Amino acid sequence: MKKWLTLFVTLVFILTSVTVATAANNGQGPPEDVPGKGKGLNKQVELGVEVLLNEQKDLIDGKNVGLITNPTGVDRELNSIVDTLHNDPDTEPTALYGPEHGVRGDAQAGEYVEYYIDEKTGLPVYSLYGETRKPTPDMLEDIEVLLFDIQDVGTRFYTYIYTMAFAMEAAEENDIPFIVLDRPNPISGSKVEGPVLEDDYSSFVGEYEIPLRHGMTVGELAQLFNEEFEIGADLTIVEMNNWERDMYYDDTELEFVLPSPNMPSLDTAIVYPGAALIEGTNVSEGRGTVKPFELIGAPFVDSDELATELNNLELPGVTFRSASFTPTFSKHVGELSHGIEIHVTDYDSYKPVETGLHIVKTLHDLYPEDFEFRADGFFGNLIGNGWVQEAIENGETVDEIVEEWQDDLDEFEEIREEYLVY
Repeated sequence: MKKWLTLFVTLVFILTSVTVATAANNGQGPPEDVPGKGKGLNKQVELGVEVLLNEQKDLIDGKNVGLITNPTGVDRELNSIVDTLHNDPDTEPTALYGPEHGVRGDAQAGEYVEYYIDEKTGLPVYSLYGETRKPTPDMLEDIEVLLFDIQDVGTRFYTYIYTMAFAMEAAEENDIPFIVLDRPNPISGSKVEGPVLEDDYSSFVGEYEIPLRHGMTVGELAQLFNEEFEIGADLTIVEMNNWERDMYYDDTELEFVLPSPNMPSLDTAIVYPGAALIEGTNVSEGRGTVKPFELIGAPFVDSDELATELNNLELPGVTFRSASFTPTFSKHVGELSHGIEIHVTDYDSYKPVETGLHIVKTLHDLYPEDFEFRADGFFGNLIGNGWVQEAIENGETVDEIVEEWQDDLDEFEEIREEYLVY
């Protein structure tokens, strides 16, 4: 009898231990710290939009709100801020403003979106891409506060940050408060890389003197733009809770909503600061494939040769696979193209801008009869100067090019420190 009683007690103890452990793993008890990349997962990141609605709603209650957003303007549950504000009896969304690709994200790169009425809400939608990049006084009629909620990707030539800056200028000119709902920098806010834009190369893919990888959130950038470039808007940043600078987007436990048609994943965003330099050449950057900016090639490239040359460089945090693809639109549409797929193996050591330059230089050196920089100078707009292209054409190494931009980058980092919130 004692033997059976002992066995019963032992079984109960084991079952209880398993139940407690399972509950802890399901979030019902305090989880252990997760080592490595997931170090921030114990704290739930609260987006600016959530902080606004839960803690700072007085900023918009009872006011006519102009909302600058796109499909990334969602909360943790993927509810659109457009629909949330439209259905809230305390708020008065009055007009919507869409960046490149539109409010609902259904326009391709470079496609102009006309004025229209949003079917779901009945609100007027004004385009801030194409003919009008800054809201006009007519567009802002009756607006009492402008709200910006768009996910950036951490790269200078991604146009949404200039949509924000131009809207800030319009807000200042029309005495309208401007609110930025902050969101994570998906490629972390701890790394800064690449040349600082030179003023002569200012364009809509690089308006201000910041480096290619700026290492800031949109809210931090708004403050820097407002002060350093003298916009002077009545600016409020609704900060996130629990976001940490070294977090990549997959550390946040938030769903990644593609910010534009050719930015489908975090992997795309990570390679983008360097891989997008290919846009300034006659080589395909993978538009028209399922992996834009991760696939790079052209009909004249030898896949194995290019992959071997790049892998022999032993660049940190990345490896290259020979690949072939046929773009369905954009460069080399319908033509079988050969090249590489970029595989990032370690976020922390990977240097996207330097990697992108190595790809450009290797293509230039391997295929001198076929490779070309675009005649319209777009490579200069992307890299932010004219001398990098000349350096590649003159046979300088990537290390020499990086060393040449380092002083300006160091100076920017000192300025940047004044505007970091997290």
